[in-house]
Amino acid sequence: MADSDPGERNYENMLKMLSDLNKDLEKLLEEMEKISVQATWMAYDMVVMRTNPTLAESMRRLEDAFLNCKEEVEKHWQELLDETRRAQEARPPHAARAGLAE
Repeated sequence: MADSDPGERNYENMLKMLSDLNKDLEKLLEEMEKISVQATWMAYDMVVMRTNPTLAESMRRLEDAFLNCKEEVEKHWQELLDETRRAQEARPPHAARAGLAE
């Protein structure tokens, strides 16, 4: 005899399929909620910028300053890292401890 009849296996497969579908729909709903929140904030930002043009200009200047700073850091971070390593290698490990003991 068979362990379970085909009708029971069909029913279990259907339950599994419905459970998977439910999980997928929940994930899609969460993504839609995130997109909805982002769209709401974008609309809010647009209203604020249109009602206060000086704010938009300030934001542009702030963004430019940030991008310039980021560019400089990206240019020089490796040099600073190498300089720090050289300074640490030049100082003997026991010298730092001796200085603290004095």
